[in-house]
Amino acid sequence: MSALTHFDAQGQAHMVDVAAKAATHRIAIASGRIEMLPATLALIEAGTAKKGDVLGIARIAGIMAAKKTSDLIPLCHPLALTRVAIEFEAASARQSGAIGIFCTATVETVGPTGVEMEALTAVQIALLTIYDMCKAVDRGMSIHDVRVVEKHGGKSGSFVATASSA
Repeated sequence: MSALTHFDAQGQAHMVDVAAKAATHRIAIASGRIEMLPATLALIEAGTAKKGDVLGIARIAGIMAAKKTSDLIPLCHPLALTRVAIEFEAASARQSGAIGIFCTATVETVGPTGVEMEALTAVQIALLTIYDMCKAVDRGMSIHDVRVVEKHGGKSGSFVATASSA
């Protein structure tokens, strides 16, 4: 592991200077899940939640969040994103007995710094939006396992999470 890049030699926080870094195609994929009661999942899947299309609104929220990451996390660079895609999948499709929804965010740019923070922010906000839209019927929902599962591009190359890096 290299030294923390957001601190200078005196230990002061600073924004990393990326001016000398090459602009490359960069991709980050993050995922996470929200667990809920079976009845809550049924409302979402049927499209009968009082507040409307839960997953459609959560998708837009995730996209908006990726675009606003530098406004939320102090030392993130504002980036010109070229793609943000948010996908949802019933948790039971991935984990036997799981009740809830998996969210995957794929974020891309061509630039001098990566988009991992944008992908993580997109997942968190998409899942929080699901919580917000369904909290009237299920305040016990919980968000789990938000993490970067892949990143490509830049000097450090590619990273693909393994089961042991979870």
